[in-house]
Amino acid sequence: MFESLKIRNYRVFDDLEMNGLHRVNLIAGRNNTGKTSLLEAIFLLCGAGNPRLGTNGNVLRATDFGPEANLRPLEIVWKNMFHALDVDRPIEIEGVHSKRGALKLAISLEAWRGASEIAPIIFDDAPMSQISNGKALTFRYKDRGCADEAHVGQVRLVPAGLEVNRSDTPNPMGARIVFSRAGDVRDDAALLGALRLRKHGDFLLDALRIIEPELASVEVMYTGGTPMIWGDIGLSELVPLPAMGEGMTRLARIVLGMSSVPGGVMLVDEIEIGIHRSAMLGAWKAIGQAAERFDVQVFATTHSFEWIETAVEAFTAEVFRFFRTSNIVGRGAVSHTPSQVDLAVRLPMEIR
Repeated sequence: MFESLKIRNYRVFDDLEMNGLHRVNLIAGRNNTGKTSLLEAIFLLCGAGNPRLGTNGNVLRATDFGPEANLRPLEIVWKNMFHALDVDRPIEIEGVHSKRGALKLAISLEAWRGASEIAPIIFDDAPMSQISNGKALTFRYKDRGCADEAHVGQVRLVPAGLEVNRSDTPNPMGARIVFSRAGDVRDDAALLGALRLRKHGDFLLDALRIIEPELASVEVMYTGGTPMIWGDIGLSELVPLPAMGEGMTRLARIVLGMSSVPGGVMLVDEIEIGIHRSAMLGAWKAIGQAAERFDVQVFATTHSFEWIETAVEAFTAEVFRFFRTSNIVGRGAVSHTPSQVDLAVRLPMEIR
């Protein structure tokens, strides 16, 4: 697990340091204080300098790379990744991991130096030539496995599309992001299939019964050629998971996501979405059990006072840590122990 993180020159963060990270880390804070940016930075670090992450929707927030891309030049999107648009200073993301030691990633806009034979990714009918300025988003990754030089990868815009020159660095660990109201039913089905293959399918069933006690089974079925998770809730036919409500789908995606990145990191934006307050404590316990079973570290954001309160009830001090982001200069994230959060809840004090 990550024990500490440092983030410099990334989005709202000029210089952020987080220490005392635990198995489950909950982040709150006002709008535009970097909660989602923190998840993105961790996702980038776990990618070990893969330059394709510079075009990933989890980082660029679903930016369109299709025919309308000329309306949102990629260089402008990349520039927005840098704090105060300062592209002369590299983005630096560092972490100390309990098993993998120090991990370091630097991201900068530099001249392209990749091999010319690398084939570009083509976008049909996308007029890209007018928005390329020759700069490449450059990733330099280093961990204790690197002898001297960091692994370097680049991605740039060319008239035909995107050109990628990736180093052969393996990802240090898996990472998965669940954003609010986003997901793919086909991906959900594939993850459940993989979980069943490892004979852990009942783990998802037990988690979903927190929200729907009548759920007897979950199955992967095809309708119109699309795989989807269906459930038996005692009706004459099975019901697709999305039809059971947003809370069921969201909890399933969190649990399935953790099962897909054993030993890695699960990142959840706005964890409270879709899950009723009556199921919060059970949902936290299910997330904690999944994190323990699959050896996954959880980072989640919230705007909900009740989710903070129930997290303190669900976890021990050895498992849980609460952080509050802030846009006050010199205070990027304030850490609170469960006992401090519990005291704030009982007073009550505003800690979101």
